[in-house]
Parts: sequence; C-alpha cells; structure tokens
Amino acid sequence: MTPERESTRERTPAGATATTRTRVRLDQPRAPRRRLLPEWDPEAFGRLSERIARFLGTGRFIVWMTVVIILWVAWNVFAPKDLRFDNYPFIFLTLMLSLQASYAAPLILLAQNRQDDRDRVNLEQDRKQNERSIADTEYLTREIAALRIGLGEVATRDWIRSELQDLMKELDYRKDGHHEHAVFPAERSRGRDVDDR
Repeated sequence: MTPERESTRERTPAGATATTRTRVRLDQPRAPRRRLLPEWDPEAFGRLSERIARFLGTGRFIVWMTVVIILWVAWNVFAPKDLRFDNYPFIFLTLMLSLQASYAAPLILLAQNRQDDRDRVNLEQDRKQNERSIADTEYLTREIAALRIGLGEVATRDWIRSELQDLMKELDYRKDGHHEHAVFPAERSRGRDVDDR
C-alpha cells in the first residue's frame, strides 16, 4: 500500500462515502472551481430583461421598428445597385426580424416569471397581513364586548343620584318619627335598579 493511500485511509472515517473522502476539512470552504462558461449575476440579468421587455411593449418600440424597416426597404429599393446590401426578397431583413423575435420571446418570459415571483411574494404578505388584521379585529371585538358587559354592572350618575335622594328622604322620615325603622336601599326590592341603569 502506498503512503498516499494510507494517509487517505487514516483521515476518512469508516463508512464515509466518496464525496466525504475528497473533502476532508468541513470547516474550510472548497477552492473555487474553474468554469468554462462565463458567470453573470442573475438578478442583474433579470433587471435587464425586464427593462428590455418593458421597452418592447411600448409604442415607442413599434414606431422605431417601423421606421427602421421602412428605411431598410427604401434603401434597398431606391439606392444605387452597388450600395444595396439586401435586395428584393429582403432575406437579411427577415433574418434580423426573426433573430429579434427569438431573443424577445425568452426575455419577455423571463420578465413575466420575475413578475409572477414578485406577485406571489406580495400575495403571501397580503395574506399574512389580512390574518393579522382579522386577529386584531376579533381581539378588539372581544374587548368591546367585555367592556359592554362591565359597563352594564357599573352604576351610572343618575342612578346614584336617585339612590341618594331616596336615602335622604328615608333619613328625613326617620328624624320626624313617621317611620319606625329606615329601609336601606340594600334591603329594598331591586326592581327599580334595573330600570335606572
């Protein structure tokens, strides 16, 4: 057995897979791999595609494309023969228009996908906000109901005034001796209390 294999065997634990054998230290990041394709920022590319899609959907783009096509056709029909670059069937113009359409369609789809993602996030946030609003409304409704129940048991100013007036009359009767004993409000029937509240 070679020394390299022995050192690899010492470092890898029993039952390790091939992926864990190649990467011994898990606390350190891997060295970046070289890529053949160029890298780009997907967010920047998405913003660019949205700008292009917005421009393709405007009247300005249609006007500019119409002007370019008219100038192209006019130049290749009325210019001297040695200066024309695309004669009557306008094959090069057809190629350019199909190339523009083949790039425009995926850019528009990419912009729509990004808009769909944004709409999904906004809908989720709106749903959560609605849930919070409903919970707050239910809480406030319960609080208002509790306050109403509590206010039903609170003595009002008019009720206290009428009770004090009755008490004063009873004390006056007692002083004059017309009554043998005073009837206090707690001992009377409560029929009037319900009406006064």
